[in-house]
Amino acid sequence: MPTSKPDATILLQAAMKYLEEELLPTLNGYYRFQTRVTINVLNTVRRELELRGAHAAEEAARLKAILGHDGPLDSLNDELCARIRSGAIAASDANLRDHVRRSLGAALAINNPKWTSR
Repeated sequence: MPTSKPDATILLQAAMKYLEEELLPTLNGYYRFQTRVTINVLNTVRRELELRGAHAAEEAARLKAILGHDGPLDSLNDELCARIRSGAIAASDANLRDHVRRSLGAALAINNPKWTSR
């Protein structure tokens, strides 16, 4: 798919700026709350667009190290789950625990970055 200009993150930022700076100050009650929720959703989408490529590459590299081979990210995750279920990888495994911690950190960086600054 060809890349649009301006890109999606710039378009999202423009929409959020309008909602926050122009529309939100004119609203009260329910509509102000719903607009704030919409801004938060758009921010989450923007962060995902900005971060998902790097996060996926880092996750794939960790999975490759744990499993000993490369492959599609979904397949690697499925295999990791199967190995945990079968007991081939213990829940106490240091590499697994590090992987889970880093994966949760990456998810929080998108979904709620305030949690990662604690």
